Amino acid sequence: MALYLIELGIGTADRPTVEEAIAEVARRAATAGGELIESQVTGDLSRAYVVVSSEAPGAPRLDLAALPGITTVAGPDEVRLVGAELDDIKRAKGTADYLVEWDIPEDLGMDDYLARKKARAPLYAQVPEVSFLRTYVREDTAKCLCFYDGPDESAVLRAREAVSTPVSRLFELDRGADGKPTR
Repeated sequence: MALYLIELGIGTADRPTVEEAIAEVARRAATAGGELIESQVTGDLSRAYVVVSSEAPGAPRLDLAALPGITTVAGPDEVRLVGAELDDIKRAKGTADYLVEWDIPEDLGMDDYLARKKARAPLYAQVPEVSFLRTYVREDTAKCLCFYDGPDESAVLRAREAVSTPVSRLFELDRGADGKPTR
């Protein structure tokens, strides 16, 4: 089974549009023999990050460009889950407070990225108020998405500094009207 990341730009940043777009991604993934693993939405409801699984070889063809309210679609791009187990993510419903995107330098391949991550992970202990949860790293190592729980953006930035890893973009994630992830 492979995992794929889909990034949706949302032009109509309202909760019903976001929820319907994610539900439609889940329906189309299921029709293609896959499953919605998790979705995360930025606090301003302008972007959704959706991870789906697929048993079939190659990226699933979901044809998402025509979804109402969606302005851009990136992916699906194959990703590797690092720092967590898939079953644990499914049980936790993919909760997180913050998302950090890092555009990985071209000269850093997957093996080097994984070795670097493993070597630096213990340094998160220097910022105990932040919990590293998981990373999805694109198989082409163009970028990774790292999820954290923490009290605020500055604490997450301190955690990234502790592990000497840059931040390309940082988003507080939406918790939905009921305090649960938009899903």
